[in-house]
Amino acid sequence: MVYEYFFAGELSAHELAWFLGQGWRTFGTYYFRPACPHCQACTPLRIPVTSFAPSRSQRRVWRKGADIDVSFAPLRYEEALFDLYQRHSAMRFAQHVNFDDFVLQLHSPSCPALLSRYELAGRLIGAGYLDQAADGLSSVYFVFDPDYARFSLGILSALREIAQAQNLKLDYYYLGYVVPGCARMAYKAGFWPHELYSWTDRRWYTAEPSDR
Repeated sequence: MVYEYFFAGELSAHELAWFLGQGWRTFGTYYFRPACPHCQACTPLRIPVTSFAPSRSQRRVWRKGADIDVSFAPLRYEEALFDLYQRHSAMRFAQHVNFDDFVLQLHSPSCPALLSRYELAGRLIGAGYLDQAADGLSSVYFVFDPDYARFSLGILSALREIAQAQNLKLDYYYLGYVVPGCARMAYKAGFWPHELYSWTDRRWYTAEPSDR
């Protein structure tokens, strides 16, 4: 893939909102968006949180995770987070991860950031990394313990983060990119209503029911 990118030491919440609105994403100080010639398959997706209505299956996920304690706080490192990241990467993607890269990408924020923690019976089973813009929350990355996959933690985290955006009286929840035919990203389009960004028009459009 080809990307446009830049590095930034510090962006305000209002500056971040502008970049998210133009299809940019970030890991730490690295800001990027797809720029492949003759291809616009990677499509930014965001959810207007005030009009979001969970589906029947999403409501089941919420109920199933009722005993999971979820908290949101400013980003702060703890050893258990890297342990969880290692376990998630090894079991989900068969990848060995580097501590320095982990810190650089997820614990060196250049904009306002939040951490969500998911605990069950005192055990950390999931963690979400979020950027906080003036108009919304942006999901950067979510890691979870694969032993607890029965809780559909990826779906649950998005539902909880949408609810947090509502609590903060923000407008949007940015869920990254979707790519036609990519099964791993398909769950994102299951949150309705949602908006898709047009690289051609440089505008957001509400997805139509025919896109389901």
